[in-house]
Amino acid sequence: MKKKIILDLDTGIDDTLAISYILGSPEVELIGITSTYGNVLVDQGIRNDLAVTDLLGHPEVPVYPGESHALNADSFAVSDISAFIHGKNGIGDVNIPDSFRNAESMNAVDFIIDSVKKYGKDLTFVPTGPETNIAKALQKAPEIKDEIGSIVIMGGALTVCGNVSATTEANISQDPEACDILFRSGAPVTMVGLDVTLQTLMTYKDSQQWREIGTSAATFLADMVDYYIKAYETTSPHLGGCGLHDPLAAAVAVDPTLVTTLDMNMKVDTEGEIRGRTIGDNERLNDPHKTIKVAVGVDKERFLNEFMTRIGNLAASAK
Repeated sequence: MKKKIILDLDTGIDDTLAISYILGSPEVELIGITSTYGNVLVDQGIRNDLAVTDLLGHPEVPVYPGESHALNADSFAVSDISAFIHGKNGIGDVNIPDSFRNAESMNAVDFIIDSVKKYGKDLTFVPTGPETNIAKALQKAPEIKDEIGSIVIMGGALTVCGNVSATTEANISQDPEACDILFRSGAPVTMVGLDVTLQTLMTYKDSQQWREIGTSAATFLADMVDYYIKAYETTSPHLGGCGLHDPLAAAVAVDPTLVTTLDMNMKVDTEGEIRGRTIGDNERLNDPHKTIKVAVGVDKERFLNEFMTRIGNLAASAK
């Protein structure tokens, strides 16, 4: 039986690439997308999820509305830097048709819980934005921590600096309390953070390969990624390309051997200047049961080959 995947997305550019990677992976099944906030507002993310899955030839994928703000907040606004990096519409200001479909009536938290109950260890949950939805699910049904197969997050930084402060990565910064709940819950988590995602880069030469495929889906992906690379030329010119943050997490959900990991018990600092820091939990340092695997190395060449091949094949098969 195929591994079941739920993507939990604040659908910006790299979230769209994560969708593409999973849909291009025949050994897994995307059973749903749960929406969250971050790169865009939830409503915009839902619009993007529906439109992108339609364009990629997979209108069967349901989308569930998720939490619209952090656990301890009353609202959320997209930051100027997020709008710059991902575009005002989240997908590089590239225009694609709206879907005729609507989001599901069930909310994301209940869908997560129901899916764990249905699929158990065959289910992998992949949040690539803030961890608010999974934290709410754990608060509502704490037993799912022992029932789910795995949770692979894109977020955090252990051995490198953060990208919103010296210590904090962007996804974790949106809701540190939610990620702390996840890390301390005992659920099986793999943290795919900046330690490895900034080692995986896409260039204009790569996007040209997709452009040459010639389908509407391939042209969309190439145009969107070129926007992303151009934004990186301003924000991180030293990298020489755009970081493949969310698709790497998606790829690790498909094939965990793409990364090398440290087994740790982790926490998130929730106060002061280091709020949002992902770090080892001293109080559980000597606990022999480690619940989190932190990615510290990545097989870059193998991942990039899988990334280009899987998404290229998907784009070629779409209209």
